[in-house]
Parts: sequence; structure tokens; C-alpha cells
Amino acid sequence: MDEPNPAQVAPPATAPPGAPGGLAPDTQEFLKALGSPTRQRIMMLFAQGAELSVGHVAERVGISQATASQQLTLLRRGRVVTSRRDGKTVYYRADRDGAQAALAELQSYLKTCC
Repeated sequence: MDEPNPAQVAPPATAPPGAPGGLAPDTQEFLKALGSPTRQRIMMLFAQGAELSVGHVAERVGISQATASQQLTLLRRGRVVTSRRDGKTVYYRADRDGAQAALAELQSYLKTCC
């Protein structure tokens, strides 16, 4: 067989930010946050700008408060939700800026690799 012409061989791809895996750790956490049906149901609670406590999330999704707290922690790490404390109560709401940043990086990564 003939060797390929060096001019026809594609240049090696450069790794996007966050190499060696390609994606930044924050964006990897974002993708993990999206990977659970329970977390997806929780995310939908925050549509229209809702702000909810762990207890309200647990009640609406039908899970324990401990499970809701764990799931909200993963969503917060993934920049899907953000939180604020008011006395002893922590309120969660959608983190639109965090989600948009992760989506922008993911889009850039996909354009580079695919």
C-alpha cells in the first residue's frame, strides 16, 4: 500500500481546556449533575426562577431530605443550582450563569473534537 501524502494527513487535534480529558473539571461536574433522573426532576422544580429549601425539594420529588440534600450538593457542584442561607434554612435556585458557562465550554469542546 502507498503511504499517505503528509499534506493529506490531518494535523493532530489540540486538546481543549481542561486536558487531558478535554473538559474542565467544572464542566465534567455539570455533565455528572445531568446524569441522574432524580436530579433531572429536581432541576425542573427550579424552572421559572423558583427558590426552594431542601425540605420543599424533598417533598415535591418524593425523596428524603437527606437524599435531596445529597442531590442538591451534586447539582451545586455542577453549577446547575446555586444556594443562599437565610438563618438556618438554605434556599436553592437555578444557576443560569453557571449552566450557560458549562454549555459554552461543552459546545466549544464538541466543535473541536467532532
